[in-house]
Amino acid sequence: MKRIALLGCGLMGTPVGKRLLAAGYALTVWNRTPEKAAPLCAAGALWAPTPQEAVCEAEGVILLLANGPAVTAVLDQVEDVLPENALWLDMSSIPPETARQHAQRLARRRVWALDAPVSGGVLGAAEGTLAIMVGGDSEGFKRAGELMGHLGRATWVGPAGTGALAKLANQMIVGVTIGVVAEALLLVEAGGANPAAVRQAIRGGFAESRVLEVHGGRMIRQDFTPGAHGRTQLKDLASALDSAHALGVSLPLTQCVTQLYRTFVEEGEGGELDHSALWLALRALRAS
Repeated sequence: MKRIALLGCGLMGTPVGKRLLAAGYALTVWNRTPEKAAPLCAAGALWAPTPQEAVCEAEGVILLLANGPAVTAVLDQVEDVLPENALWLDMSSIPPETARQHAQRLARRRVWALDAPVSGGVLGAAEGTLAIMVGGDSEGFKRAGELMGHLGRATWVGPAGTGALAKLANQMIVGVTIGVVAEALLLVEAGGANPAAVRQAIRGGFAESRVLEVHGGRMIRQDFTPGAHGRTQLKDLASALDSAHALGVSLPLTQCVTQLYRTFVEEGEGGELDHSALWLALRALRAS
C-alpha cells in the first residue's frame, strides 16, 4: 500500500500527512479550505481539487474531518469511485452509529472500513505516538497495520463502531480530568500555595496523568493555543451522552462537565481555545 489519499488537513491532518510523506507514501490531499493543504503540498503531497479525484486511485484513504456529518458528506461524494479492496481509515471523531452505517455502505463496495479515531493531540501526531482505537473487521485491521504503525500505537477493540465508542470513552476521561485538574489548581492558588509547585509535588503519585502533565502545564502558563479545540471536546462529550442514553447507561460526572464545556463554548470564547481552557471558565465561576 503506497498510494494514500488524506482528506482533511487541519490541526491533526497536517502532522499526520507529514509523517506519511516522511515514510515514503505517495500522498494526495484534499481539504475543504485549500489553503490549509499548502504545508503538505510544499512537503511533496499532490493536491486534489475534489474528494473524488483524491481517492479514485488510492489504495488507502485516511479521513481527519471535523465530525460525523462532514465524513458522511464526503462518503456521499466518493462512494462510487472508491477502488475495490481499498482501505477506508476514518480517524475522525464521529458517533459510533455513524461509523457502523458507513462500514455497512463501504462493505457493499468491497472496501475495508475501519473507524480509527486517535488520542494524543497535535504533538502525538507529529511524533507518531498517537493512541489509535480501531473498530471494524479484524482482517482490515491487519491490512492497515503497517500504515498505522507510522502514526502511533493501534489497538483493535471490536467490530465497526467500537473504535468510535472507545474514543468517546477517552474523551470522557480527558474532559472530566481536565475539569478536576483545573479545580485543584484553582483551589491551591486560593489557599496561598504555588500552583506550579503543587503540580510538581503531586506528580509521580496516584494523581499523575498525561492531563496533569500537559494540560496542567498549560493552565499554569495560561497558554491555551489549541492542540485540541474546546468545541471538539464538547462535541465528543455530547456524543458520549447520546450513546449512553441509547445504551441505558448513566454518566453523571460526564454530564456535569459537558454542561461546563457547553456554557464555555456557546457563551464564551472556549470553542476556539484548547480544551484545557476550561480552567478559564472555572476561574470565572470563582470570581463570581
